[in-house]
Amino acid sequence: MKHKGSGSTSRPKGSGRGDRSLILTSAAEAVRSLHTRRPARKKTAARISARPVDIIDTEGWEEAALSISQKIQERHLPFGVIMDPICVSPDRDGIVNYTRAGDSATWTGHYLAAEAFRYKVTESPDALENARVALAGIQSLVDITGTGLLARTLVPTDSRFAEAITREEASNGIFKGKLNGREYFWVGDTSRDQYCGVLFGLAVAHEMVTDPGVRSEIAQLVTRLLEFLVDHHWAVVMPDGRISTVFIGRPDQQLALLQIGRRVNSGRFSKLYRERRSALARFVIVPIAFEVLDDHNSYFKFNLATINLFNLIRWEDSSQFKEHFTFAYTVLRRTTDDHGNAHFNMIDRALKGPDRKRDQETPELLAAWLRRPSRDEFVDLRGTIPSCGQPDRACHAIPVEQRVRTDFLWQRSPFLLVGGGSGLIEAPGIDFILPYWMARFYQVL
Repeated sequence: MKHKGSGSTSRPKGSGRGDRSLILTSAAEAVRSLHTRRPARKKTAARISARPVDIIDTEGWEEAALSISQKIQERHLPFGVIMDPICVSPDRDGIVNYTRAGDSATWTGHYLAAEAFRYKVTESPDALENARVALAGIQSLVDITGTGLLARTLVPTDSRFAEAITREEASNGIFKGKLNGREYFWVGDTSRDQYCGVLFGLAVAHEMVTDPGVRSEIAQLVTRLLEFLVDHHWAVVMPDGRISTVFIGRPDQQLALLQIGRRVNSGRFSKLYRERRSALARFVIVPIAFEVLDDHNSYFKFNLATINLFNLIRWEDSSQFKEHFTFAYTVLRRTTDDHGNAHFNMIDRALKGPDRKRDQETPELLAAWLRRPSRDEFVDLRGTIPSCGQPDRACHAIPVEQRVRTDFLWQRSPFLLVGGGSGLIEAPGIDFILPYWMARFYQVL
């Protein structure tokens, strides 16, 4: 706006940083008011009957979990990070290629968390070794980029699988680097979910694995990952200068990652966390409140929110700020608590303690998971189960054994009526071993 008698231009009143802060504060207060006043939604018909845990047959579950871990070591870590084999045929196990490599980082983080809980429960040397393998894989995803950036995945340039993997991931950007004298392709366009999954796993492993060497490696790795993000103002910057994503507008994720940082490296991150907490805590609810408006599409957002709030809440030492974080979690959980999700149930157990109904449901969900095939068989329930709102959305959560086959069941919509492949891709099974070992640790099983 130009002032009379002057050629200068100034901002309209209230358009500065203080005004933006006021707008965000007003938005946060409006969201809080809306969700506080809204009555608890009426629950739909139960998906699975809740039976006492002591009459659920869990015999053989530990053997199944150990078998999954062994399979992961043998078939899903060809280059140290999680990816899924493409088999010769639906009824043969020979591996002809690998796929889903673009999510190697996040699922390696989830796998690390599973083996860390297993180690805490059993003190198994195999669990410790598996955790070290996963940790080394994550380390390679940081080392290979040469800048402290986290890569999505990597594959040796001389591997017979390199051509197919790089072709599938070409849209994410293919880069080259060297690791221990060997040349690799690595995949860029790293997303926030890759960072959140990796840091979730590192946080759990730092807590559950008491080995000093492992804890030292984790502290150094977390420090490198966070310093990269902080130094780049919470933007994920590729070597060519392109920004693949930003954490701006995600106070929940920034604070969750810094919370992990101050837990493993207090001297480096405690002050920064406290500063960001004072500025951002009251806004944590805002993105989550918008995400819960749609409980079907982009369902993976609920996994990210859940694993981030897991560490943000339980390690918060201020009751004032914890109240903000807990309110955001309450809004999130009110959306997902009837979705039949064993993974979310176990996070809820960790944050809120025992609950009879939920803790009876979790073993049923795990039992149903064991009845699912490990391959990506095509599923089409349209016309069999009623749809609501859109053609591929069921009106109620679909029973676990009937749900679409996928890489990690608990990050897929429980309402999805159609999806899958041709039965050639083998899922790793992290979606069983993570909630299973958490259930053992938190004494649900």
